Amino acid sequence: MTNDHDWETRVAALWARLDDLEPADFRAQVAALAAERSDDAAAVFEQGAAHDSTGMPEEAVVHYQRALGLGLTGLRRRRAVIQLASSLRNLGRPDRSVELLTAEREIPADRLDADEQALSGAVDAFLALALADTGRDREAASLALGALAPLLPRYNRSLAYYAKDLLKTPFGS
Repeated sequence: MTNDHDWETRVAALWARLDDLEPADFRAQVAALAAERSDDAAAVFEQGAAHDSTGMPEEAVVHYQRALGLGLTGLRRRRAVIQLASSLRNLGRPDRSVELLTAEREIPADRLDADEQALSGAVDAFLALALADTGRDREAASLALGALAPLLPRYNRSLAYYAKDLLKTPFGS
């Protein structure tokens, strides 16, 4: 088994070449790297991400679920939840996507490191997509606008207020 730093460096280098490789070749190269770390949650996650990034969400779901079951932690765990939820939504299971992302959103910030916290906007964005697919459009808009508000150069407070207000004001009022 290679050392973690070397393996991570090779994984990052391979991802940097994603657009230069044929999808099947990319997946095969990720699988070869994963084979170096049998039953390693991070390696299984990378295989899921490779399938996801090359248009194979069904296979990605299997890998993400396995990686999470193997005890995936840290930033990759959060990415796996987001990516699993997105794949499930794309496969026609937005309700399950909402469940996963709602639970992810409820994790207290003090239990997440800075890199994991940086993905909070992504959790909200993908939850907004799933909510829209389940017909919960006002909740989706509220989440999306709330995630956008801190990024604006002006009107942050107003937009944050209006985003929350969407959940209180009946449609058409």
